[in-house]
Amino acid sequence: MISQSREHSLLEAIAADPSRKVTPPVGPSYLTNPPGTGFWQGVMSWVFTLDHKRIGVMYLCGIMFAFLLGGLQAGLVRFELWDGTPNLLGQTEQQAQDAYNQAFTLHGAIMTFLFIIPSIPAALGNIFLPMMLGAKDVAFPRMNLASFHLWCGGAMFFVATLLTTGLDTGWTFYTPYSTTTSTNVILATMGVFILGFSSIFTGLNFVVTVNTMRPKGMTWFKMPLFLWGIYSTAIIQVLATPVLAITLVLLLCERTMGIGIFDPARGGDPVLYQHFFWFYSHPAVYIMILPAMAIISEVIPVFCRKHIFGYSFIAYSSVAIALLGFLVWGHHMFTSTESKLAAVIFSALTFSVSIPSGIKVFNWLTTMYKGSIRLATPMCYALSFLFLFTIGGLTGLFLGALAVDVHLHDTYFVVAHFHYVMMGGTLIAFLAGVHYWWPKAFGVMYNELWARVACLLVFVGFNLTFFPQFILGTQGMPRRYAGYKDEFQFFHQLSTSGFVVLGLGLFLAAGVLIASLFNGRKAPANPWGAATLEWKCCSPPTHHNFIEQPWVGEPYVYDDFVFDPDEGGYVEVIPDLSRGAKPAKQPAEPTTV
Repeated sequence: MISQSREHSLLEAIAADPSRKVTPPVGPSYLTNPPGTGFWQGVMSWVFTLDHKRIGVMYLCGIMFAFLLGGLQAGLVRFELWDGTPNLLGQTEQQAQDAYNQAFTLHGAIMTFLFIIPSIPAALGNIFLPMMLGAKDVAFPRMNLASFHLWCGGAMFFVATLLTTGLDTGWTFYTPYSTTTSTNVILATMGVFILGFSSIFTGLNFVVTVNTMRPKGMTWFKMPLFLWGIYSTAIIQVLATPVLAITLVLLLCERTMGIGIFDPARGGDPVLYQHFFWFYSHPAVYIMILPAMAIISEVIPVFCRKHIFGYSFIAYSSVAIALLGFLVWGHHMFTSTESKLAAVIFSALTFSVSIPSGIKVFNWLTTMYKGSIRLATPMCYALSFLFLFTIGGLTGLFLGALAVDVHLHDTYFVVAHFHYVMMGGTLIAFLAGVHYWWPKAFGVMYNELWARVACLLVFVGFNLTFFPQFILGTQGMPRRYAGYKDEFQFFHQLSTSGFVVLGLGLFLAAGVLIASLFNGRKAPANPWGAATLEWKCCSPPTHHNFIEQPWVGEPYVYDDFVFDPDEGGYVEVIPDLSRGAKPAKQPAEPTTV
């Protein structure tokens, strides 16, 4: 942790010799087109851009639209559950129940496949991964653009599903119901199939980019931990997603041709579908949470002004989670005629995967110990993540225990656990990352006070929404039911009230960020005092990120950074003039060390 005497000496050093202050040169923003560009030329320059930052911004807009759609479906679910009698979504009870089934199905499918899986890798990863490598773009820019266009194609299929007969199978598309329902399973599964290719393209691009485009001096153990998390995620995307694609093709063949893969009347097995689906979908949980953990590993040391504790343990734990995630799919089928031996093995593996997650939490807390903590908005979201993700992880241990899972299986306890991990983990970390990198991506600062108020509302609303569902689950309330007994009404109404608070917080957070685009003050190059390479270019970056190639140093050493009132942000100070007053201007050669 940097001391006050060190800060004073650095300020005195740059006052005495301004050449020791490293300030990135300013160039034209990637957000703007050359003068004289017409409106439609400007639109096409975005739609067919090869700039990774523009592609990331388009992903960000797209997934936020998907988040809005999924959130509206969640609102229909919560308000239908207000009084325990299905009467909101239809004129008759049967119509209301059918509409309820479609609402929670589309909520789950849209949130999972269109928002949570691509949110951090495709949006924030696309914008910042090359910049953290000191590179001008990803390895395959055209593949990157194709992945976004595929995502748009998959999203269109989901919108078409929403506008036609809907979908009522649950987001897992379980057979045999998905082969017999009259709702639009084919459109939805085609959408997921296309989204799978988008995910594979993104993963391949990131693996190759990290392996081949690191600059000299950036060895594996000098990479920012965000890159470790995205790299581990990309491995899962490349290896696991084809299994989902094959499974959905088999489901389409079963539905259209009746070939009997999952139909027991034709010699098939519906449980086989569950094995195929969860062999992808449990690793997909780590596609969602590993990038979230990677963001927290960036935010906490910056706002504690301390080197991350146990760097190598956090890096290796990301890889361990990626590998162990492939071995635990069977815990979703403890009640699906699984053998006792298989159930015991999967239960033990489920407990083992919690170890690397626990290592991360321990290292984050240790990093905070005796740190100079600043409660800026990204740090507030990071602290929220620690609280919520820990609850989600610990409640997962109950579901991994065989005897307990039999009672809790398919109850609201599972709903609460899943949301504490996926929303309390991935969404909260995503918000931390958006607020952390917003000044760099868009070159403006947002209103800190209102952003922190929004964080508080999100935190309170989230716990008010989902914690009562743990109680509902232990009392036996099954998931996916539109009606329930009077004894459950209080907790459902508490949960729905929390949803309103949560929604207000999310809309306020979005409003604060959008307002900053119009009236936010200009952001300095490094407003938080971070040491990773993306903060060594101007805000917002130029089309090729760096006008001068930045010097590669330690990503979590803050001794040479001091707040400069003249800049309105942090600057790097060269402590020894023999090191050279400027970074090298020529691009560093890539290395695969």
